Amino acid sequence: MNLPSGYTLRAATAADAARIAAQREAMFTDMGTEYRETVAQFAPWVERHLQAGTYVGWFVEQGGQVVAGAGLLIHDWSPHFLDPQPLRSYLQNVYTHPEHRGRGLARALTQQAIAETRHRGIRILSLHASQYGRPLYEKLGFVATNEMRLVLDGSQ
Repeated sequence: MNLPSGYTLRAATAADAARIAAQREAMFTDMGTEYRETVAQFAPWVERHLQAGTYVGWFVEQGGQVVAGAGLLIHDWSPHFLDPQPLRSYLQNVYTHPEHRGRGLARALTQQAIAETRHRGIRILSLHASQYGRPLYEKLGFVATNEMRLVLDGSQ
């Protein structure tokens, strides 16, 4: 993973939960998506997963300020013909502040997530790409799948 001069990488800790939630909110806002989860709902969830080791996050900093971040959810998954072990990696919350875009920070964070997935012996890393992120992920070898979705309204 290569970062431009002046940028450093650090691991996220449970104390960073609110920062991760704020970046997530900014990410959805930039995509033009109504953000229905409030920071107050997401922050405790990510804090629990950071503490449990089932969410691993990273930040890119410049001059002590966080300018980009990404997270990797490690979750239980049924054994599959592509990978018989019962774990998957899911890349999420990839965000770069607008004034730092175009410098390869999201690429470096995604490469860090790929390296972490390999380090854990997991063969499947998935994500949901925005139209803005899709070209980057395709250049790194990600391919579209046949996933379908049904969103239930919560009524009985």
